[in-house]
Amino acid sequence: ISYSIDQKSLADCDLVVEAIIEDLGIKIPFYENLGKIVKPDAIFASNTSSLAITKMAVASGRADRFVGLHYFNPVQLMRLTEVIKTDHTNPAVFDLALKWSNSLGKTSVACGDTPGFIVNRLLVPSLAQAILLVERGDATVGDVDISMKLGAGHPMGPLALADYVGLDTTLSILEGWVDEFPNE
Repeated sequence: ISYSIDQKSLADCDLVVEAIIEDLGIKIPFYENLGKIVKPDAIFASNTSSLAITKMAVASGRADRFVGLHYFNPVQLMRLTEVIKTDHTNPAVFDLALKWSNSLGKTSVACGDTPGFIVNRLLVPSLAQAILLVERGDATVGDVDISMKLGAGHPMGPLALADYVGLDTTLSILEGWVDEFPNE
């Protein structure tokens, strides 16, 4: 495993996992260019936590060889990886991605290309509700966090987690979902 900021150095890779900031305006041109550089049989994967895998896959010019590999922070401690397939993903490519993730000692779960995948689809709305409880004056930060730790068995409270994830990241995810899926 190696990393690079020079796309041309990726030409002979078998698997390219991208972890660029959560911005399709940056990711789409990256994949448009990458698809022209990297060997045709390589697999592309995005580590996005909430953006549509299909949009990046199509931009790459090889949607059948594209998956999401969503690792959780801190990667070295968190055991879960969401492996995301699109309607275009070749089943053999998806199986390879699952096996590769498992070979890293991760527990891998399969998911379709739905907003937020599994974890963030459930988690981010609950973070937003925790913030609203405090904003309305219904509870304090401490009371919200201790309630979810002791009452729901969570290892940390939702507001501590939102702070850890980044309030900017949480807001970006929510705004993206509202823009993309206004009826949900």
